[in-house]
Amino acid sequence: MKIAWIGVGVMGKSMALNLKKAGHSVSVYNRTLSKCEGLEDEGIRVCETIKDCVEGADAIFTIVGYPKDVEEVYLSEEGIFANAKEGAYMVDMTTSSPALAKKLSELGTKFHVLDAPVSGGDIGAKNGTLSIMVGGEKADFDFLLPVFESMGKNIIYLGKAGSGQNCKACNQIAIAGTIAATAEAVHYAESVGLDGKTVLEAISKGAAGSWQMDNNAPKMLVHDYEPGFFIKHFIKDLKIARDTMESKNEELPVLNKVLELYEKIADDGLEDEGTQAIIEYYK
Repeated sequence: MKIAWIGVGVMGKSMALNLKKAGHSVSVYNRTLSKCEGLEDEGIRVCETIKDCVEGADAIFTIVGYPKDVEEVYLSEEGIFANAKEGAYMVDMTTSSPALAKKLSELGTKFHVLDAPVSGGDIGAKNGTLSIMVGGEKADFDFLLPVFESMGKNIIYLGKAGSGQNCKACNQIAIAGTIAATAEAVHYAESVGLDGKTVLEAISKGAAGSWQMDNNAPKMLVHDYEPGFFIKHFIKDLKIARDTMESKNEELPVLNKVLELYEKIADDGLEDEGTQAIIEYYK
């Protein structure tokens, strides 16, 4: 399949490489072209414009930063809708607004539009083990399932347009509580004089165990804040979930508190660090 890929960040680069390894013809575009370095050596075509990237593509995947970036790459005069061939499949894998996903589906009647945010961070992207949450038409999901399988292992169809984004909001809400609790456990251990590594060995295999404890807690111990997922993007995700619930006159107190913690450390200059840097709040 001829695939266009837009957005070569922490996760996007690895995902595009996995599609190439699966035998697809892949072209990429990124606003900052330097992030595409090395992809041509892997047989991926690097493009300087979205128009050039999507021309003639059978499927177009996007994973960019914020909802405003999604709108720009899809709806601007230089964007995807204006330059893709009729009947192309379009999959936005950005964690974005459910309302925007519905809007793109409604506007993209000449195309097959899906929302398919992912979870698993840089590790899952590199290993092709992402969880992929898909909204849109079931027939479109079925058609692209073999392509999704090149990038992920847990691929779930959720329902109509926007359903994938709403599921990702659930994912981020669950992570918010887990990573904050993990950071508090690490902080407690260190505060009472226990060896953090030994504590993690003791508690990680029981009921307290989680992906965050296995992957991010060890990084907290050694102050390794290399981003598998940026704090600034996690704040964006939590705000999307908060705003969706506020539109229903409902409140999620754990989400709101964790969002407050992340906004505090972002204000302290840590917005470009990985989410495990939440431990700095306690220091």
